[in-house]
Amino acid sequence: MRRNRIAGAPISWGVCEVPGWGHQLTPERVLEEMAGLSLTASEFGPDGFLPGPLLAARGVTAVGGFVPAVLHEPGHDPLPGVRAALDRFTAAGARTLVLAAATGQDGYDARPEVSPAGWRTLLARLDAVASLAASLGVTAALHPHVGTVVEGPAEVDRVLEGSSVGLCLDTGHLLVGGTDPVALAGRAADRVAHVHLKDVSASVAADVRAGRTSYTAAVGAGLYRRFGEGDVDLGGLVGALEAAGYDGWYVMEQDTVLSAEPPPGQGPSADVRACLDWLAAR
Repeated sequence: MRRNRIAGAPISWGVCEVPGWGHQLTPERVLEEMAGLSLTASEFGPDGFLPGPLLAARGVTAVGGFVPAVLHEPGHDPLPGVRAALDRFTAAGARTLVLAAATGQDGYDARPEVSPAGWRTLLARLDAVASLAASLGVTAALHPHVGTVVEGPAEVDRVLEGSSVGLCLDTGHLLVGGTDPVALAGRAADRVAHVHLKDVSASVAADVRAGRTSYTAAVGAGLYRRFGEGDVDLGGLVGALEAAGYDGWYVMEQDTVLSAEPPPGQGPSADVRACLDWLAAR
């Protein structure tokens, strides 16, 4: 993997769109620490956190970003909101829309059942969003995500079989939801349009899956580990994707919850540096 295909993400610094998600660092500190780690590309983070002009002023390539949208409700049209996000993306030169099938609720600790009609609506809208994005030169990638409509293996397969949208292969959320990310990369590499790299404690992930702890509490308790210290075969996954011809971004995205402002050079910055060092040694 070439270093120029590795990008950062504000969530690795604890910056998240979920209300009440811990202490939030400033854009200036996040960008300064990215620069100190020689990260020259990044996702946007929550809407407005790292706007295109700010990234451009710092010489940081805008990769794209996470856009949760309610796709399963027939009475709600998500396309205007998605189009507004896409306009911001294209203005910044970003070419990847990381789409999540939001439930309409805050946070990721609970999710409602979706009816068969809701699923039909969702699948049709995934294709509509992918088509809209492509018309603007952007690739849409559906992100299976804990606490969204598309979380577990059956739901991932339903998307792969029922739509043509690309896939954001997030090693952490897939494992927490019960999907083996390495096996998925092996059987559906042609659908992978974007990658979020995480290493994960399988035992903590199992607690989330079984309902013994919430996702937010698990993140705060160390669900995500420095690369090489968790239970995801990241080397095998990257190798499978590269062998299949994947040439997109690898976004280092280790979700973090901060309780306070960490001292300079400590906290998230140290964790990201350790992950980068692990990747450099591969």
